[in-house]
Amino acid sequence: MKELVATNNLVTISFIEALLNDADIDYVILDQNMSVLEGSIGIIPRRIMVIDTVWHKASRLLEEAGLEEEISTK
Repeated sequence: MKELVATNNLVTISFIEALLNDADIDYVILDQNMSVLEGSIGIIPRRIMVIDTVWHKASRLLEEAGLEEEISTK
């Protein structure tokens, strides 16, 4: 799996989830529970992960939606 996005912005996460669901791209969100445990200081971002083979398709989808600055380069 490869990191697509790492953010604490819940609105951005929700929008990306909708985009990926509409495109039938499987994903998983990591660190959701850790973000809740650490409170509101925002140290641990939530990470949206996709399978390596669909990372380029998913990143193009985000670029087309104007979210290119959110895409992880890791």
